[in-house]
This record gives sequence, structure tokens and C-alpha cells, in this order.
Amino acid sequence: MNNKVLGMGNALVDVLTVLDSDAILQQLHLPKGSMQLIDRTMMDAINQCLASYPKSMVAGGSASNTVNAMAKMGIETGFVGKIGNDEVGAFFLDDTCKNGVTPQLLSSSNESGRCMVLISKDGERTMCTFLGASAEMEAGDLTAELFDGYTIFHIEGYLVQNYDLIRRAISLAKAAGMTISLDMASFNVVAQSRDFLKEIIPGNIDILFANEEEARAFTGEEPRKALDILSAMSDIAIVKVGQEGSFIKHRNEVMHIDSFHVNCIDTTGAGDIYAAGFLYGFATGFSLAMSGKTGSYLAAKVVEEVGSKISAEKWDAIHQWVDALAHGQQS
Repeated sequence: MNNKVLGMGNALVDVLTVLDSDAILQQLHLPKGSMQLIDRTMMDAINQCLASYPKSMVAGGSASNTVNAMAKMGIETGFVGKIGNDEVGAFFLDDTCKNGVTPQLLSSSNESGRCMVLISKDGERTMCTFLGASAEMEAGDLTAELFDGYTIFHIEGYLVQNYDLIRRAISLAKAAGMTISLDMASFNVVAQSRDFLKEIIPGNIDILFANEEEARAFTGEEPRKALDILSAMSDIAIVKVGQEGSFIKHRNEVMHIDSFHVNCIDTTGAGDIYAAGFLYGFATGFSLAMSGKTGSYLAAKVVEEVGSKISAEKWDAIHQWVDALAHGQQS
């Protein structure tokens, strides 16, 4: 069967800035490593503080990052989100198409969303998100036709604060017979939506991704114990533990996947790209261990550079590595 993956998330353009110190984070009262929702006033204040810093721009958003990478891997993908009729929205649409993703973008009269990504010297990223039009996506926007032809549905956790939207999306995906994947996305979002997540994960989510902070925010436990709790609620549970790799559990089978040790420049998108690698493996019939290893390998490639996209010149080598893995030629 030809698996096609549909992602749903905030349609955001990432504005990336590498900091020379964490003093600006302290000045703006931003917890390092967090994702903060900000308003127009805060966005203007951040822009003022960063006026002298060079910036780069790329289409972002967690689920968008995941399906973009999967498209580069050769999987047919689509993306559902909402943009404004402005330059930022036009950039998002153009970048999405260039990456080979089928855009299923809803339109708003308000300005498009963007994420200010502040990158510390140690590679940790602090994200300040002005949702704009992306936050206007609502349950009534979703139709069964959006899901036609897709077999896997990947939801970013940043959307879980919109309960009606998530319920509607899950209902339509289940009606279409899709495998449903959820990436928890951010520890503070998880903490704020813990009760809702406990309601919707059991019986609905087939593949559940969390990093150790998100797993702790949800379960109150350290990674290995958290894995057991998450696995009791979903068919496949994954807990990522940074340089220590990741844990995967399916029923009573537990495996540990080593990380690939590289020079980490920026962790932006690492979890999103891990999900892309894992879901690629899942969609193409890899074992769970091979899927996890593919996720770990792709995550290692994205942290070697600034931003949430793997640079074009790396993809040929990635395809060779994955092909070797598929043919049993990787240790």
C-alpha cells in the first residue's frame, strides 16, 4: 500500500536568530528552551532587541517540518494549516510547495503566524510564537475531503489547546481509517493541557512522540517510567532523551535507540525531524528499531546546522544511508 502522510499544525514562518549570549532571554523574561505564545506587542519588543542581529527565514511549524522532511525522503505528504493573505503567508506557501508538500492551506484576512527562534550558543532554542492566522483554524474548517487519499495523520501538539479542532480532526481521521500520530511538542503546552491529553490519547492516538520534558510534564515521571505510562495509552510510544537517544515501546517490547553524536549547532526542529524519520520507517515497513534509528539519524543531521530544515546537499547521503539500512548494511 502506498502510504501518504497528512500533517496538521500551525502554519508558521520561522525567523531564526543566533544569540551571542543568553542575556537577551533574561532581559525579555523568556525561559530558555521553552515555547512562549506572544502577542504583537511582545513580538515588536523582541524585534527591537534583535534589530542588530542577522536573521534567516524558513517555513516552519512542527507538523510542517515533519511532512517537509518526509517529502524529501520520498513519501507523498500534505499539510493542513491556515495563513494570511500577506508576504509571510506567500513565503510559507512557496516554501511548502518547493519542498514537495501538497498544501491544503486555509485562508484568513489577518496576518500570518511566525515563530521567533532564539538560538543559544549551546544550540538550545527558545521559541516565541505569534500565531496570527494559524490560530484561527477551527473545527468547522475541516472536511472529510481534506483527508481523502491519506493513510497516516500527524498532529502537532501545539494545537491541543484547541479542543474542538483536535476532536474533529481525530474523528475525521478515524472515519477515514487512518493511523494517527501525535507529537506532544512542548512541555509547557503539555502541562496546560494535561487533562485533555489524558482524554483524547487513549483509543485514538496510535503513535505518540514526547521528549523527556514533555513526558515528565504529562506523567510526572522520568523517561523510562513515563514510557510505560504512555505505552499504556497508545499503541506505540516514543520518548526522546537527547544525547542519550530514545526509547520506543510497543506492547511489551521496549527498545533503546542510540543517538548519533555530532556537533550540535541548533536543536530547532530536532524532534520534528526525528518524527519524520520514524514515520518514514513506519510507512515503508521498517521495524520499530529501524524506524527509531532513522529518526535518530535525521535528527542528528538537522542539529548540525541552524534551522529546522536539513540542507539540500545532505539529502543524497541521507538517502544512501537509509537505503543501506533497509538492505541490512548498517550496523
